[in-house]
Amino acid sequence: MMMSSFCGSSHGIISSNRTQFLLFPLIKPPELKRSTPIRKSHSPSSYSAFHTPLLCFSSPSSSSNNTDMDSSATTTLFPLHRTKTLHLVRHAQGFHNVEGEKNHDAYLSEELFDAQLTPLGWQQVDNLHKHITECGIDKKVELVIVSPLLRTMQTAVGAFGGGDYADGMDVTPLMVANGGNSNRSAVSSLNTPPFVAVELCREHLGVHPCDRRRGVGEYRTIFPAIDFSLIENEEDVLWKADVREADESLAARGMKFMNWLWTRKEKEIAVVTHSGFLFHTLSAFGKDCHPTVQQEICKHFANCELRSVVIIDRGMMGSDSSTTNYPGKIPTGLDLPSDAGAPNSSA
Repeated sequence: MMMSSFCGSSHGIISSNRTQFLLFPLIKPPELKRSTPIRKSHSPSSYSAFHTPLLCFSSPSSSSNNTDMDSSATTTLFPLHRTKTLHLVRHAQGFHNVEGEKNHDAYLSEELFDAQLTPLGWQQVDNLHKHITECGIDKKVELVIVSPLLRTMQTAVGAFGGGDYADGMDVTPLMVANGGNSNRSAVSSLNTPPFVAVELCREHLGVHPCDRRRGVGEYRTIFPAIDFSLIENEEDVLWKADVREADESLAARGMKFMNWLWTRKEKEIAVVTHSGFLFHTLSAFGKDCHPTVQQEICKHFANCELRSVVIIDRGMMGSDSSTTNYPGKIPTGLDLPSDAGAPNSSA
């Protein structure tokens, strides 16, 4: 269900005046202002930079006689098949986090190139895996999208993977033993969703070696069951030694990633990514929400934190038809509503 909750996750409303979609919490009812129609992009081959008119069913406005209710709150209804549930995860503690907190200049060190998880980071992953299992998220997620860096892929396979890999298993391991100098057992892909590496959800690009990725071929030997087919270049051509990606550019890349999600058929997706990517992407939303809710969703993620949200397609970006709607009238018959003749009624 769209409004169900997962224990321990944070919740907040996210909306945007610049995109074709909304993000909603899994618990709190939306508190939205009605949108003003804005023209669509003239290019049908690209995603619009403007939002389309929002058609919804809302509770009575502040002019209602229901004075005992908070007039600022509204209830908004959307077709279920035009939603996706996202479980957003920041990677666990990496060695770059430890050294960078001691001295920010450490982020410039080549010794932290594509930093892996610390032993404490792996403990965080184990606890997240336990939470995901206890809450049942592992049974619902249909796809795991992961940024192609060691720390994110280690977090993803540890949190959403199938546990320890045993010799003789007729499946490809998600991670080989001691993958990325992890000192961990191999991770099984048994009974897990597909894992796909996507460059759009990487951290800030440039300058910091910890954010530079390895060659795809090397990653394939460490993470055999992760799909790297969406990465176009073997080497990291996006990272520049002398140019750090601007926050605005990262936010725009994050919006492109969010729009790309609608090209996927999966309805419940986990995304394992980075602090900067999550912060600057989510900060583009929530401008018309209560300040407390906006702060709740836009604040920085802690290491290995998970937040679950619902993304709403309000601009016909997704083309999936409902799998649960039923047309009725089978077999056909008379069905005139009983109030059809009443004044001011709409049968």
